[in-house]
Amino acid sequence: MMNVYEIGSLREKLASNPYPGRGIVLGMSADGKTSVAAYFIMGRSVNSRNRVFLSEPDGIRTEAYDASKLADPSLIIYHPVRELGRSLIVTNGDQTDTIREYLEQGLSMEQALRSRAFEPDGPNWTPRISGLVCPDGSYKLSILKSADATGSACARLFFEYPALPGQGHFLHTYVTDGNPIPTFCGEPERVAIEGDIDAFTAQLWDGLNEDNKISLFVRFTDLQTRKYQQRIVNKHQ
Repeated sequence: MMNVYEIGSLREKLASNPYPGRGIVLGMSADGKTSVAAYFIMGRSVNSRNRVFLSEPDGIRTEAYDASKLADPSLIIYHPVRELGRSLIVTNGDQTDTIREYLEQGLSMEQALRSRAFEPDGPNWTPRISGLVCPDGSYKLSILKSADATGSACARLFFEYPALPGQGHFLHTYVTDGNPIPTFCGEPERVAIEGDIDAFTAQLWDGLNEDNKISLFVRFTDLQTRKYQQRIVNKHQ
């Protein structure tokens, strides 16, 4: 019988998939004391592989590793992670700033994303994936994706999750590699949040395809004190 509540292994999901693209993992540590957020990027082209994550006062930004090789910055240079008060925004594009602007006006992440659509990179029509970690550790995830093969309209899906110890959800842009690259389908995947920040970071980084992985960000935030630990791993160090 199928167990719809099965909690999957992140390492196994990543190791069996050569190209999930960009991915967000949000959840809670096994002891229920810490919110967990992770974001990774992968790349196939020279332009998208030529990137690193750099720390910012309120999160991280992407930057070209070799500026002389930067062809088109429009979809690859952005702030994936930004703090806003006691919340954390995590996305795969410049919609991070859109969400932040709306939240600052007292509006919702959903309202912000109704003003945005998938990336204009046909025939792939890469989805925009976004997450918001709330002060109590609960979280939202969203995917904006093309409603058809021609990119004629946008489907907007929103998910809202309670914080449950040892559990998280994993949302990524692509099912796997391909031409065009097939867009993620279904709900975010339920995954186990295991170990301390270094064990969790290693699980993610080691699971990602060696040729295609580029950068990884992980943050563990104590829900009481708001103090956080953070790790950034770049293929180009």
